Amino acid sequence: MFISNAYAQAAGDPTGGLMGLLPLILMFIVLWFLMIRPQMKRAKEHKAMVAALAKGDEVVTQGGIAGRVTDLGDNFLHIEVADKVNILVQRQAVATVLPKGTLKAL
Repeated sequence: MFISNAYAQAAGDPTGGLMGLLPLILMFIVLWFLMIRPQMKRAKEHKAMVAALAKGDEVVTQGGIAGRVTDLGDNFLHIEVADKVNILVQRQAVATVLPKGTLKAL
């Protein structure tokens, strides 16, 4: 009397589950090409630049300090920022390598 009959639903489209995941897959592909892949490329270029540092290179650190590399270690660099003024920075702190002759005051 108060209980209604329960009927089984008809089987749905078998591709319905796959079509529901399609937007999620497309968003991941777009995210990969717009964000993840360029960041990985930038990190690879930075690692190669840091590995190629040599004595005499003119560099700018991530903190904005410009100077000339005077000594190299495995993890640290000595950078001359003024006459007889050297600072010690991590290799990974180097942001860019400047063209030769940019820092003429040193």
